Amino acid sequence: MPTFVGLRQDSGRKKKMNTEKSFKAGFVQFDVKLGDLDSNLSTALDGLGQLGTLDVKLAVLPEMWSCGFDNHRLSVHAQKTPAVLDRLCKVALEYNMVIAGSMPEASDNKIFNTLYVLDSNGSLAGVYRKIHLFSLTDEDKFYAAGNAAVVCETSVGPLGLMTCYDLRFPELCRSLALKGALAVVVPAQWPAVRIHHWDILLRARAIENQFFIVAANRCGEESGLVYGGHSQIVTPLGNVPAMAEHGVSVQNAGIDFREISEFRNKIPCLNERVPGSYVI
Repeated sequence: MPTFVGLRQDSGRKKKMNTEKSFKAGFVQFDVKLGDLDSNLSTALDGLGQLGTLDVKLAVLPEMWSCGFDNHRLSVHAQKTPAVLDRLCKVALEYNMVIAGSMPEASDNKIFNTLYVLDSNGSLAGVYRKIHLFSLTDEDKFYAAGNAAVVCETSVGPLGLMTCYDLRFPELCRSLALKGALAVVVPAQWPAVRIHHWDILLRARAIENQFFIVAANRCGEESGLVYGGHSQIVTPLGNVPAMAEHGVSVQNAGIDFREISEFRNKIPCLNERVPGSYVI
């Protein structure tokens, strides 16, 4: 796990799962400006500030929110990621808020599309390198793929981590449920032309795994491609208490982990799995 100036790392101690916890979660949906860190950071900080004043305890930013897929300048952008994380650390501390979003990470002469989670005490709670790279847009040509599913312990509870295209792979999401995630965060840059897939897959992943999903997609247009927005919070029952439309949006909704235990007790899907019958 990388180390950043001024950023404390979580001790890694296992915390007791609290399925009775309730809190507000939110997202910041905006038009990520290609290669423009100053503009993107200003927009993100403004949105996080809005959520913070509403006592939101978990906030999610879009995929590659700091610079977009400015693929030919990734090394330059990745060098700035530690400083950006230090800035978000201060915001997390100020609002007692968990903050999640993906940015470029440089490691071993490779660039990863990495989802960082900052805990409310300013520590680095989780780092997830995107496993499934979207070959349709040549993501696999510019980024190295991660190879590990991640559930991180935070002040709001255990969070599973996925990024955009990962949503199409139910095996990954199921592994997060089996690792103990009670909510999953999903930063994305999902296009409008397939936004109905985004809506359906988010609900499916939440329902089949019986947990919450907080998803932040970007909006706007870049090089003729329109992004779909529709950032949302999905409950274990597939309800959507917060849903953005196509423009800039900052929203929040309450999360109550008791819904998870109630639903899992009523319909014990995870306990009634038969893994031996699924071998291909």
